[in-house]
Amino acid sequence: MTWKGPGTAGRSRSRSGAGGTKPRSKPGNSARKAISGAARKAKGSATRTRRSGTAKKTAGTARKRPAAAQRSWSASLWRALAMVVALIAMVAFAVVLARLTLAPSSASEPLVHSNLRPGDSIRAYLDQPALRDAIKQIGGNILLGVPFGLLLPVLVPKARGLVRVGLVTIVAMLMVELVQGAIVEGRAFDIDDVILNLSGALLGYLIAGRRVGRAIHPRRHHWWQRSRQA
Repeated sequence: MTWKGPGTAGRSRSRSGAGGTKPRSKPGNSARKAISGAARKAKGSATRTRRSGTAKKTAGTARKRPAAAQRSWSASLWRALAMVVALIAMVAFAVVLARLTLAPSSASEPLVHSNLRPGDSIRAYLDQPALRDAIKQIGGNILLGVPFGLLLPVLVPKARGLVRVGLVTIVAMLMVELVQGAIVEGRAFDIDDVILNLSGALLGYLIAGRRVGRAIHPRRHHWWQRSRQA
């Protein structure tokens, strides 16, 4: 029989307690693990959502491309058709203008004279006893200028604008009047005819030419608009 002293028993109890009982895990470690797991799940869900949104956008863009190409093709076809129609109308107008202004009139040769003073011929038209003749002379010259305001914005996109349409009309009608006064029998140069033609062109542009030009051709950016964008 071996005697055990009090020190030996104490040491045996401390050893058995140290070896037989495991240390408990702290509550903070499990909470941190749960939070980190939830964060990883949320991050993965956000990544999947972002990827699915990108895929949807890519698919939508791919579907929109054929529709945009079709709209561009139809717009180009419509623009070309409108320009062809406008060209035919301008040629027809040129034929009518030539017949009305460049056809000789020997019967009226003693009555015609050149007019370089604006307003003289218009006053003479208004002083005629028959109002019908005045309307015919003034209205006819105004109507001759209307096709310039209607067709120029379609045929020549760079000629769009009130000032540009007016300048082109002045140049064209001055040439017609000069030919009348130089080589056509019974015709004379009249500055009032140019003024009335110009009035008709500006009227036609303001009524319909401006809208038709914008509908067929892309809107033109002016120089001050380009400087602001830059």
